[in-house]
Amino acid sequence: MGFMDSLKGVARAKEGAIPLPKAVLAKKLIDLNQDQLPFRIETGGDIDLVAEWKIVDATWYEIFAKAKLDKTHKIWLSLNENEKAVKALEESFSVKWKAGVPNISVQAEKFQGRTIGNKSFGIGYAFKGVDPLSYGQVYNYRFDVSEMKNPLIEIITSAGWDFVPVLSKKKLF
Repeated sequence: MGFMDSLKGVARAKEGAIPLPKAVLAKKLIDLNQDQLPFRIETGGDIDLVAEWKIVDATWYEIFAKAKLDKTHKIWLSLNENEKAVKALEESFSVKWKAGVPNISVQAEKFQGRTIGNKSFGIGYAFKGVDPLSYGQVYNYRFDVSEMKNPLIEIITSAGWDFVPVLSKKKLF
């Protein structure tokens, strides 16, 4: 990897990796989906795949709401089979919570481009009911964009493809 690639966030295919077909790479990325991970990867309509935090997933929104997590993150992935490159656009949004349910506001803060790092974490303790002995941990979360991005990059580069961050949706196609 060259100096300019490093500055741009480009991760080149691993040396000696034989490029997999697009459909096989897409399946490997979707196979990352696991209930215990706070993000998911899905087909994205006009874009090949979208990875995003499970901010509205019933299992996760209670944790995020209690922690007052106010950001969500998406990575749009476009798989270009001719170039053996996955173009990636990152977006971060602010989230507003109403009665424990996330409400992603359209007029809220939005970032689009490439993130170098974005982390937050929290642990909260409280009484879990009317029993005064029920004091304990009510949430424990980490919001670290690299926890979503690094596994994607590892699969992509191991599959013989390049990971190429872009700065706008136009550059995905």
